[in-house]
Amino acid sequence: MKITIFGTGYVGLVTGACLADVGHDVLCMDVDEGKINKLKNGQIPIYEPGLESIVKHTFEAGRLSFTTDVEEAVKHGTLQFIAVGTPPDEDGSADLQYVLAVAKSIGQYMDEYKVVVDKSTVPVGTGDKVKAAVRAQLDKRGLELAFDVVSNPEFLKEGAAINDFMKPDRIVIGTDSEQAADLLREVYYPFNRNRDRMIFMDIRSAELTKYAANSMLATKISFMNEMSNLAERLGADIEAVRRGIGSDPRIGYHFIYPGCGYGGSCFPKDVQALARTARDCDYDAKLLNAVEAVNYAQKHVLFDKISHYFQGNLDGKVVALWGLAFKPNTDDMREASSRTLMESLWKAGAKVQAFDPEAMNETQRIYGDHDSLILCGTKEQALKGADVLVICTEWKEFRSPDFDAIAGTLKQPAVFDGRNLYEPEMLERYGLTYYAIGRGQNQFHSAG
Repeated sequence: MKITIFGTGYVGLVTGACLADVGHDVLCMDVDEGKINKLKNGQIPIYEPGLESIVKHTFEAGRLSFTTDVEEAVKHGTLQFIAVGTPPDEDGSADLQYVLAVAKSIGQYMDEYKVVVDKSTVPVGTGDKVKAAVRAQLDKRGLELAFDVVSNPEFLKEGAAINDFMKPDRIVIGTDSEQAADLLREVYYPFNRNRDRMIFMDIRSAELTKYAANSMLATKISFMNEMSNLAERLGADIEAVRRGIGSDPRIGYHFIYPGCGYGGSCFPKDVQALARTARDCDYDAKLLNAVEAVNYAQKHVLFDKISHYFQGNLDGKVVALWGLAFKPNTDDMREASSRTLMESLWKAGAKVQAFDPEAMNETQRIYGDHDSLILCGTKEQALKGADVLVICTEWKEFRSPDFDAIAGTLKQPAVFDGRNLYEPEMLERYGLTYYAIGRGQNQFHSAG
């Protein structure tokens, strides 16, 4: 099938590459000429495990191509996937200007039946707005062309997006058109062979499904972070609690890991957008607001621990920071806890020596040559001359470091772990004071 993808970010590029990988003829369109030129030259603008090889071989095979020409993109595919960004507005609502701009372009250039597929995460009711935007352009042209609008939300985890697309848990399709449904069945047939993963519903329910899913997961994280703060004050160990409740199959172990707050392009934005949607409906979504408030506070927990350790005097202190991306296996730093921490440390007069396996270039792009930031080539280099060590991202290479080297290099043998990677007793054997999330003991001791 001929398929057009608007947008070459995480969702658009992964969707286009994976559809091309199973044999579809995919054209990806983006207004960023520099990005398109890089893609044509085999340069992937994002880090996602496995993506580069798929893009390369499907491009060379002629099944995946790239363009900045809107008219060419609209003419190419019967299916027009919209996978552009929906950044939050100042009031927390999703900004639909890019989605509606694509819809307008489709209406301007289409000359036959099209299925417009909302792949971007969009508020409930966006399908109606997309339909109106396409229809308005057709009316201007004096045309009565048939088209359908479908909601097909993505459920891709950054760092595991290829596997999520190739082996989906579910494929949600929101449509009231049997013709569109049949075309989507054909598109997803290669991913749907051993059992039927497709779930059909109305458009508004599909749009809400995406927000509800991310908000549920964010709720689990904020709940565990709330419990971790309580555990510290009660002298309990949240990791033991996690194992105790996770063994209940009604709860399970997924998304109940305490930490220094969630980030990324999805959870923060989607919780805020759904809460805004609730307000627009004159409904006070108390739980959603609490989830967001808990996460905001959790992002400051590490700084509070460090500040308490140094008795409020951080001026001139050097902090080694391991992990900058909001999660492992990505270079994405949107809403990352590391950003909140670094900016708080800088405001208090501290300097940061940071290392991340993938997010160094993104950090450089965001902060430039910040006077109080040194980007180090290795995690060991980040330790040199540092007073203490802080961990913000649970990369695999941080799980079994040389603790003797850490203890021997830091000016003050203290480790602040925002992801609970280690056991307190083990670090104590190496002479390291360990400050984790919700581990009960030693959480409020000061330096010296």
